[in-house]
Amino acid sequence: MSECVEEQQLPRRDGPADGFVRVRLDLSYDGTGFSGWAKQKSGRRTVQGELEDAVRIVLRQPEVFPLTVAGRTDAGVHARGQVAHVDLPGEVWAAEGDKLRRRLAGRLPGDVRVWQVAEAPAGFDARFSAVWRRYAYRVCDHPAGVDPLRRAHVLWHDRRLDLDAMNEAARLLVGEHDFAAYCKKREGATTIRELLDFHWERHPGDVLLGPELPGLVVGTVRADAFCHNMVRALVGSMLLVGGGQRPVGFPAAVLAGGVRDSAVNVVRPWGLTLEEVGYPADADLAARSREARNLRVLTARPG
Repeated sequence: MSECVEEQQLPRRDGPADGFVRVRLDLSYDGTGFSGWAKQKSGRRTVQGELEDAVRIVLRQPEVFPLTVAGRTDAGVHARGQVAHVDLPGEVWAAEGDKLRRRLAGRLPGDVRVWQVAEAPAGFDARFSAVWRRYAYRVCDHPAGVDPLRRAHVLWHDRRLDLDAMNEAARLLVGEHDFAAYCKKREGATTIRELLDFHWERHPGDVLLGPELPGLVVGTVRADAFCHNMVRALVGSMLLVGGGQRPVGFPAAVLAGGVRDSAVNVVRPWGLTLEEVGYPADADLAARSREARNLRVLTARPG
């Protein structure tokens, strides 16, 4: 994705094939050295490639077991609360499952960690069972720039940001809309999304990056799913408002127009972190997975 989960009409499978066990992995990574999550034919280094190779090696298997992830991140985008699943042969999981996390810790490079490994509940799908994803975008508007030790996680903006204006503009975007104006369109995929929360706060410090970060501004964006480039384009429109180049109503006007506006930049990836993925109760996982596979249409509103 970029920060995307595309909703398409895909084959329906609520669980692993016969003889396999679905395993949930909770992980984080620093995206600086990766060409995104998804494996590429070019052979570039990716999170998926590193993980799949590590799983194959530590389980001493001749084949790669494909990973499915909650949110496919772009090159340079980080994750602290990423979730993936992998279907493993039952006999392999029974023999090696309790050792998998420790062995991955010894095999994986330092910029990716797997924190939890567990058999997934029935009906779980890391991608389609998710009900929301939460991202944070970190910006520094201090006139001297970003702390050099944090430069891989924070974007510098050379204008003081007006958070009251940004929050007023962000509120106008919350709800279910067609976000085509903020997405890179993909054939066969909808750009309709429900934005559940969008707000900005000024922080003296940061849970991820530590205390005493002058000028740190954090945007929180939570939605049921995101399409390609959506978060970074939304942030780009907010920076125009916060810096005084555009009025509060500008981002909503772009949304209503339905087409990309040349004034809205897709901001750099390194300020973006996938913080958390939300799932329903175990009993509702399969139903959510089936629902999310359906191509969405915009709900008609009365009046």
